[in-house]
Amino acid sequence: MSQKTFHNLVIECVTGDIVRQPDMDAIVNAANAQLRMGGGVAGAIHRAAGPGLEEECRPLAPIEPGQAVISGGHDLPNRHVIHCLGPVYGQDEPAAELLAACYRHALQLAEEAGIESIAFPAISTGAFGYPLAEAARVALCTVIDEAPRLATVRLVRFVLHDPADQRVHVEILEGLDA
Repeated sequence: MSQKTFHNLVIECVTGDIVRQPDMDAIVNAANAQLRMGGGVAGAIHRAAGPGLEEECRPLAPIEPGQAVISGGHDLPNRHVIHCLGPVYGQDEPAAELLAACYRHALQLAEEAGIESIAFPAISTGAFGYPLAEAARVALCTVIDEAPRLATVRLVRFVLHDPADQRVHVEILEGLDA
């Protein structure tokens, strides 16, 4: 694990499973527009949360790239799930702005809900094809840019499924000024 503090906000990068973050108030779902089970992160979160999550999400859908909505955690150990629709790389433009909007909107929802800790996956880097290093830079820079405006959120954890993905995030994080 690697961590760095910006404006009283601790940012961590870990290798792990997004649905196994019991110490986090909220986890973020790399959702599809319909907020349904799907594959990848969305599938793992829906399977772990149980059918109530999809039922709660049904009236919240569809969402557009860059948007985020919040739900309960259901059978997860987390109080909330924040669902973000990242851009499909090469299709949804401007990709970097839409990806940054995901992180910004998720943090705004977290603030409104009184969430102190939130875990993000690498949004859009799986089936949506966003290059990992580019996506990591957008994600980390956006969270750091939002840090001065966060009164409630004190911990942001990036949970990367693969150790190589975690190393990319750590390298970028370590290169950013606190």
